[in-house]
Amino acid sequence: MMNQDSWLSCEKTAVLQGGFLLANRLCQPASLSALQKEDWSKVGHPILQAVREICGQEGGSCLSSVHWKKKIICILWSKLLGRESEEDMEIGWRENPFFSLQNSLPDINRTVLFELVKLTGFSQIYAQLLLCVPSAHLSSELEKLVQHVTRNSTEEDVRVLLEVWWELWKGGQEEDDLDKVFTNQWTRLTNTTGLSPQAAKRFKSDPDTPTSPPSTTDVLSILFHALEEMKEHLSTSDLCYRALSNCLDSLYTSHLIDQAIILPAEVQLQSLTSAVTVRKRRDGIEKFNLVQVISEAHSDLKAAHTPSQFKPCGMTLMQALQTVSQLTQAWEKRGLLEMTDSGDPSDLTLRLKSCLVRVLESLEERSMSGTIDEGEQQTLNNVQSTLRGLLGSLSFPDTESNAGEMAHIAVAIINHRLEGFQDFTMLFATELSWSLSVEEWISCLERNKNAFQRKDIVMKLVSTLIAKCQMDTEVEHCKKLKDIIVNIFAELPLKEKNTTLAEMLTCSKRGLQGSLPQAVTEGFSEELNMAFNCIIQGGAAQNNLSLAVAAIARVAFQNPEATLRRCCHLAVVNLGAHSLLSKILQQLSGLRGGAPGCTEGTGSTVGSLLCSCLQDTAMTKLLSAKEEDQFLHFLVALMQPSVSESSERGQSFLHPEEVVCAFVLPHLSPSSGSSTCSLELGLRLLHSAFSLDSQDVSPHWVMNCSPFPLLYVLCQLLNDGCRCWELPAEGGPHHLSMESKELLVTVLTALGKVVGREVASAPNTWSRALFWLYNKVEALDWTVRFHLKVVWGDHFKNEVPSSLLAVCELPEQEWSGLKLSQYGQGTGLLAWMECCALSDEVQDTMLASLALDQHRPDDVNMFSKGLLVAVTQTLPWCTVTEWGRLLRAMRELLRSGRLHVPYSLEYVDFLPLLDLRAFSCELRLSVLLLRVLQLLCGSSCKDWLPGQGWAHVGRLYASAMREVIDSLRGKLSQSSSNTTSTSPKDPKEERAATNTASQEVLFVLSQLFCHVQHVQVMMPGGQCESLFLCALEILTHYEAVLAAHPSSSSHLETENTRHFFTTITDNLESAEMKAVLHQKIAQLSSSG
Repeated sequence: MMNQDSWLSCEKTAVLQGGFLLANRLCQPASLSALQKEDWSKVGHPILQAVREICGQEGGSCLSSVHWKKKIICILWSKLLGRESEEDMEIGWRENPFFSLQNSLPDINRTVLFELVKLTGFSQIYAQLLLCVPSAHLSSELEKLVQHVTRNSTEEDVRVLLEVWWELWKGGQEEDDLDKVFTNQWTRLTNTTGLSPQAAKRFKSDPDTPTSPPSTTDVLSILFHALEEMKEHLSTSDLCYRALSNCLDSLYTSHLIDQAIILPAEVQLQSLTSAVTVRKRRDGIEKFNLVQVISEAHSDLKAAHTPSQFKPCGMTLMQALQTVSQLTQAWEKRGLLEMTDSGDPSDLTLRLKSCLVRVLESLEERSMSGTIDEGEQQTLNNVQSTLRGLLGSLSFPDTESNAGEMAHIAVAIINHRLEGFQDFTMLFATELSWSLSVEEWISCLERNKNAFQRKDIVMKLVSTLIAKCQMDTEVEHCKKLKDIIVNIFAELPLKEKNTTLAEMLTCSKRGLQGSLPQAVTEGFSEELNMAFNCIIQGGAAQNNLSLAVAAIARVAFQNPEATLRRCCHLAVVNLGAHSLLSKILQQLSGLRGGAPGCTEGTGSTVGSLLCSCLQDTAMTKLLSAKEEDQFLHFLVALMQPSVSESSERGQSFLHPEEVVCAFVLPHLSPSSGSSTCSLELGLRLLHSAFSLDSQDVSPHWVMNCSPFPLLYVLCQLLNDGCRCWELPAEGGPHHLSMESKELLVTVLTALGKVVGREVASAPNTWSRALFWLYNKVEALDWTVRFHLKVVWGDHFKNEVPSSLLAVCELPEQEWSGLKLSQYGQGTGLLAWMECCALSDEVQDTMLASLALDQHRPDDVNMFSKGLLVAVTQTLPWCTVTEWGRLLRAMRELLRSGRLHVPYSLEYVDFLPLLDLRAFSCELRLSVLLLRVLQLLCGSSCKDWLPGQGWAHVGRLYASAMREVIDSLRGKLSQSSSNTTSTSPKDPKEERAATNTASQEVLFVLSQLFCHVQHVQVMMPGGQCESLFLCALEILTHYEAVLAAHPSSSSHLETENTRHFFTTITDNLESAEMKAVLHQKIAQLSSSG
């Protein structure tokens, strides 16, 4: 229950109690509970005096006065309700917060309540509380008021009726504590469980008593009939104007509109300004409260254009119109609707004129709709004629408020955040900016920055700022206005910031700086530097990231181009900054700029400011490999789909299509000497673009990047890859490096798969392009065309040198031979090896279709010798991936017995008593590679390669030996686990078996070491770092096996091995390499 002390003052309560007790004494021998309306004047004075004293009519807080007015009406109305419902005392003292005071007052009737409301001007309070009454009882309560005012009516009764009427139509204000208490009282007292047992019994058994369910008569009908009954008691024009305005607004909002009419802000402001002007003229400046008048005027305007909450059920539109027409005619006959000669219209006159215009326009539309019958049409015509005549009699010019007055009203609305102030901020930011002095306008803007935090208003403020700068407004004012606008933008939510930035980019890539004089934007460079300095120093913590995004957005709003250029610059030159800056930009999708795309024929992007800034950075800042790497990582991070407050999942700040069009297509040719990006960087970017999350939407974005010409250019580059070891012509471009070739094949494969899917899904669409590509690549090497198999699918056969068909049994439906001059007789195995290197799928086909009769030793022997030559011819031009495929093919041939590689003991003084069958593949593969290198380093081939080529061959050979070493380690581990997992043996037997396996591994490792050293000595230049490191790695594994199995080698054997390894190593030319290897060999030891 509500604490009474929190809202009742003992002193004021005593005053109220005294007033009512004195009035009740004046009624004797009767009482206030039986007071008649005509007797109020004899006894009401003490009550009125007490109420005026309590409400502080002579002074005090306005809010306090209103609050006490509502308290008094609550108390009296609740007392009446409790008396009428015979509230149970036992329940009331616990649940009724008014109980104590109500019981200290004498019993009253509704006459007391209504007369108090009428004579104290409490109509608005009464109407607000009436709106708190449950809808089922509101009509009956209103009927009781009407019954009171229509009996022995006076103009005061008419006035209170009209005031309550209009307050009901305006609706209740925000609910306060008293409203809630009053509503709870109604809910409790109109429920039979809150009554005494006797009252509850009567309530249920006597439905004809006043406590029976309320009348269903609608509010509109009650009010219209009451006014019609009281029409003779209206004797002034103002009352008649108010009455007709109420009638017209009520029927308009109840019958003629079904949704709120949204007036333009300028129309609203014009109407409010007119109302304020008239009220000021009427009330005088001393009694004038601008904020209150504006609030009332806005409330009136809103009520007149919003559908009524009281839906008509007892009065039709025609009945309401006829009532209005009759009232109008009656009052016209009495001369009450004639304008006075004073000239200036009153606020009531203005309101009536507006009502008439609205209703007549709506009736005209209804009349033209053709949905009413002939009788109703006649009634409608008569009413329209009457209302037009009345409108014509209100002959005064429309009040046009000047812009200055409207601007001051707007300032007051915005300053005090009056209802609907948001509607006027846009108007204030544009048209009204010229109606006030610059100082006043800027001052209001500065005071109320949060009221203008909308993206559309910010852009309007920018337009106004530009216009004021063009009108030679003082620089200081413009600078201050610019700062205010930037501050307003900085407070926008991130999503609205991005929308504003995007719109700013469409206006100027230089933002505010591009449209304002330099004097106004002075100091921006310092702000830009400070913003980025703070960001770089602050790091990428989540709270710092939010602050960083806000800081970048602020400077980007002022100059997007300068901001993006600085981002790109720092991302390249500051180590690690690319990660943080990409995260920031991903949050600022508004800086993304135009839609991605390629300009026809040129391959350059359109509409992306960021791409332009990145291109400038690439041209001027990529001076080292580290900066190129940072640039690449920055672009890749921007292409990554990200989630932000302003963007959905899957959106990337920089679309891959933009990157390809800007940084790949124009720079793919190795002859483009003036390229801003190297060929290798272009390939890395293309690879990164394809490595992003796969796109299921068709068509794929790459189909907008000239995919078939792109495929052809990549094929041309791959075709030139065979020249990678040729020295470039003087002043000419460098040939494609082997690392770039590897990347090129990967990119070509990825692009081919994407284009192939698109071609397969719409073959008719791409058929011309497909044949164009096929014809273009006919001039390229046959191995290059194999990479396009995924593009043309089954449209074309696999074309290979005819010599390949002599060593393979391939189906003619899928394979066809080409007569190529460089592939004459005996080159079939060379073509076969080249096919094995192309892809895993092709390699499987080659192995399965190889035509070799293993039952004929001469064929196997010839095949093995031919394969040795083919590997020698293929090895130098293989990438790491291709070499891995060739190794797989050779291992498969060795395992299947089709490749014969005899193993000679040229690095062994005595025959080892070991079982080396488990390691035969590793040993034979090592010997095969040794023979390949012997042939390649021989006099007939040693001039094939430059120093870089020999280094590449060394790397490939070293990688092959590492695979062999890994295989050995795996077999040793497997042998150890097999020995442990088999049935229990004697421990001595287990150790012997393990020692045997480790001895075999040590022997194989020693052979591998000798092979590597042999190749190292043969290699032109004699100093191949890859082979040196491989030899060290073999020694490390040898040492590890000795340490794990010390009994696998005796001291004598270990000493002999060290001596043997040292002798082999002495053949190296490099003293540094020999010294390191000798030191490593000396560390080999055994405890056997």
